[in-house]
Amino acid sequence: MSLEVAVAVPFKQQGAARLGEGEFVVALSLDREWFSPDQAKRLIDVAAGRGLLAREGGDVVAQFDPAAVSVPEEYEPDESILREQSAFERILDSLVAAGHDKQDAVAAVNERQRRLAISVEAAAALYARQQGVDVSDAARAAREALGE
Repeated sequence: MSLEVAVAVPFKQQGAARLGEGEFVVALSLDREWFSPDQAKRLIDVAAGRGLLAREGGDVVAQFDPAAVSVPEEYEPDESILREQSAFERILDSLVAAGHDKQDAVAAVNERQRRLAISVEAAAALYARQQGVDVSDAARAAREALGE
């Protein structure tokens, strides 16, 4: 997961699981020159939304083990990781990561959406559950988007 790798780098660089927000931003913007400071702050927002980071009193705290993340030598993140994924995209990513073919999964989700007259997010969550793929975080986000 590219987002997890990008988020892990500042923690690995400092050998810590908690960094000041400014320290995190500097690591990504000035040290690595991957993002502007505003983009690095946006990365914090996206990563926090995905449950990878928590904010605690001006610090960012990894919610995973950064030391366990492998960072390829020539790794450089793409700016696309700065956009938040929809619940559907996150569920689809989980299905693909679990070994399901992306096209087949999309076709199955679309068929359920049409047949059951439900949202694409609900159809994707249903399909993933039927396939034994845990998407509880994305399903929760889909429910929140519906205002439930």
